Amino acid sequence: MVSQIVSAVGVMIVGVFVCALYYWLSDKVLNLALPVRDGDVTQASRNLNRRAVIRPWLFLGPALLLLGIYLVYPVIATFILSFHDRSGETFVGLANYRWAFFDAGFRQSIFNNILWLAVVPAACTFFGLVIAVLTDRIWWGNIAKSIVFMPMAISFVGASVIWKFIYEYRGASDSQIGLLNALVTALGGDPQVWISMPFWNNFFLMVILIWIQTGFAMVILSAALRGIPEETIEAAVIDGANGWQIFWKIMVPQIWGTIAVVWTTITILVLKVFDIVLTMTNGQWDTMVLANLMFDWMFRGGGDSGRSAVIALVIMAAVTPIMIWNIRQANRDAGGH
Repeated sequence: MVSQIVSAVGVMIVGVFVCALYYWLSDKVLNLALPVRDGDVTQASRNLNRRAVIRPWLFLGPALLLLGIYLVYPVIATFILSFHDRSGETFVGLANYRWAFFDAGFRQSIFNNILWLAVVPAACTFFGLVIAVLTDRIWWGNIAKSIVFMPMAISFVGASVIWKFIYEYRGASDSQIGLLNALVTALGGDPQVWISMPFWNNFFLMVILIWIQTGFAMVILSAALRGIPEETIEAAVIDGANGWQIFWKIMVPQIWGTIAVVWTTITILVLKVFDIVLTMTNGQWDTMVLANLMFDWMFRGGGDSGRSAVIALVIMAAVTPIMIWNIRQANRDAGGH
């Protein structure tokens, strides 16, 4: 353990040294290539302008190269792979796309993703906003916010294991160790295998992500609420507005941009949801989503790189527009362009 820590620290020190050395050397080379001499004012001015243009690209060069290798190249390779067979060697044209269009499992995954998109972002944003408003002006508000935010510190797999115990089912004649079934039986009902109930089991899985992400929405929206000018709320109170009217007609319109950013951020996360479904049901009982379907086609049953590539491209096509809008909206809220 100690050797691993020492090794990690050593790598970080070497990495920082190499980066600093690169920036110093590249700046030196640039200054030598475009010198500024006192004798020729016009040439000196031209070289200074050239330095100003080249230097940012020179410093960003390594990062852009790494982004190209690890982001752009995989996208291109995946697109090419989508036109090949399961081995990735034989060109099959649009066969994989035709399979996706007619495959029942793919359509079920699309439906489940749409279901997640319709419920999770809305629920997280709504609960986050309500909690942020309710805890904004009470003395124990920060304690409540800390408790709500705590699930964010848990991994999706860890949270799924926790909720698997909550949904746990034992035989009808056995004592129920699952919290939900224990409550149901205590109230005189019959225990249920909650995560194997088609259609409804999707909502039981969504609860896990809502439980995790509500804290994120609450923190962002709470910060936005703090930015609302007190004068507008005081003016509304003087005009006779009640709490409900202040919330919907004063607060929400002023933080609508932040609400949209939170909504779209969670939407991107939902489009990529994988861990929860894998841990809870492994995609069984009609709970399969696109990311899990892609994983199954790529790594199980011998693998099919062509079909998995098509699914990956569908996920990317769904995420990219939302991500671009999200970045633009965040820049606009921050006063950028």
